[in-house]
Amino acid sequence: MISVSGRPACSSGGYPVLRRGSISNYVCIAQDDLNTLGFKTNGLDGIFGTTTESAVRSYQSSRGLVVDGIIGCNTWRSLQEAVVGSGATSTTIN
Repeated sequence: MISVSGRPACSSGGYPVLRRGSISNYVCIAQDDLNTLGFKTNGLDGIFGTTTESAVRSYQSSRGLVVDGIIGCNTWRSLQEAVVGSGATSTTIN
């Protein structure tokens, strides 16, 4: 299993790079963003498994991003921009 620590995804700071095997609260944030935007991760468990990776790939494809299943700088930035102002859904963490 991969825990998350180390360098941020973007050179200007921010969240860490996440990929399959990552386990952290940051994964919960990404899962929450994805679920809020309609890309289902089957819950918020903080574990970046195959379902979360599939949701990331679908999201990346829908936004014209590089489809690699990894949440790096561009995917984080896009997720955060897309979720702002989207309002609460049944999966949104308050």
